[in-house]
Amino acid sequence: MRNSTDAERCLELEMARVLLVDDDPTSRLTLQTVLQAGGYHVDAAASAAEAFGKLEEQEYQLVLSDLQMESPEAGLKVLAHARAMDYKPATAIVTTYQNSKPLKQSHMLIKPEDIPELLGKVANLISERAARRMRREMRHATTT
Repeated sequence: MRNSTDAERCLELEMARVLLVDDDPTSRLTLQTVLQAGGYHVDAAASAAEAFGKLEEQEYQLVLSDLQMESPEAGLKVLAHARAMDYKPATAIVTTYQNSKPLKQSHMLIKPEDIPELLGKVANLISERAARRMRREMRHATTT
């Protein structure tokens, strides 16, 4: 019989943890609801400062951030901070603006107008992150 710690670990594996950062309460709640319905555990932050705190407290598989919040570069600062974390979450900018400009390749842009496409992109980002992490662990295992 499995103990509760094992059960909790299985649940965490089944439900990837996503940090959603958006200062617009309507967008944040809508995306949070969609992601939770898609099977993800979602923590939400309304500012870059709140996101920094959450990144220090919890490990995330994916960080989705609005680009412009309290400053025009706030979203990019959130993603840079996330990528500096030891656990290396996948990162992407999420925007509801129709005329948003494409970003550099390193900042995937997700527009949530098509829910199946949104969930597919989220799943791909988390899957790619898992594959990168596995490759790192395998390289580390062979060098020690």
